[in-house]
Amino acid sequence: MPDSLVIIPTYNERENIEKMIRKVFSLPHDFHILIVDDGSPDGTNIIVKSLRNVYPDSLFIEERAGKQGLGTAYIHGFKWAIAHKYDYIFEMDADFSHNPEDLLRLRRACVEGADVAVGSRYIKGVNVVNWPMSRVLMSYFASVYVRFITRVDIQDFTAGFMCYKRKVLETIVLDKIKFVGYAFQIEMKYTAVKHGFSVKEVPIIFTDRTAGESKMSKGIFKEAFFGVIQMRINAIFRKYPEG
Repeated sequence: MPDSLVIIPTYNERENIEKMIRKVFSLPHDFHILIVDDGSPDGTNIIVKSLRNVYPDSLFIEERAGKQGLGTAYIHGFKWAIAHKYDYIFEMDADFSHNPEDLLRLRRACVEGADVAVGSRYIKGVNVVNWPMSRVLMSYFASVYVRFITRVDIQDFTAGFMCYKRKVLETIVLDKIKFVGYAFQIEMKYTAVKHGFSVKEVPIIFTDRTAGESKMSKGIFKEAFFGVIQMRINAIFRKYPEG
């Protein structure tokens, strides 16, 4: 059985999803894909189900009723991946802001020893294409802020392009992960570090979507800003067994 599962949460990604699936399956490693779709009214799920006829043994879909948040979609996917015994479990967006070819580099980082690999926009300067400067600055300084609060040296704390070894997700108590937006990405990295897992940042170029609509909102940033302080306070009173 292949050892790698790519989890892709979707909501209204009909313009991207087929191209993304076919691209991942064209890579020179045998990746499986799990789509976690939150009831996309645009028929994203229908496209995925039709492709299941082409890739019945490597493409899977879990459908949920309505938008429940990015974090809960990934938690759902993580539990599915653990149950199916994948060794390397990836997070990736559907909109090609993450280059699927970088999956190979993230996997290699974990094969070579890292417990968590982060596709990092900021480990070598600022590598973001097609974002307005205001959003680049907001994202970059969000990671500066998180490093200041947590005292953890990760350059791209809000990155959503990741590879986890299964033991990391088996060790983290997934039902205790509280946040659902960008703060989810922060909380997962911070919790992995607190459990003693090694994190390696792999430089990538992030390219903003050219098709479909962004799911960004002010509420997501607000959750991240205030959530980081609460997460740090909670960590003072919590024990994290070594992974």
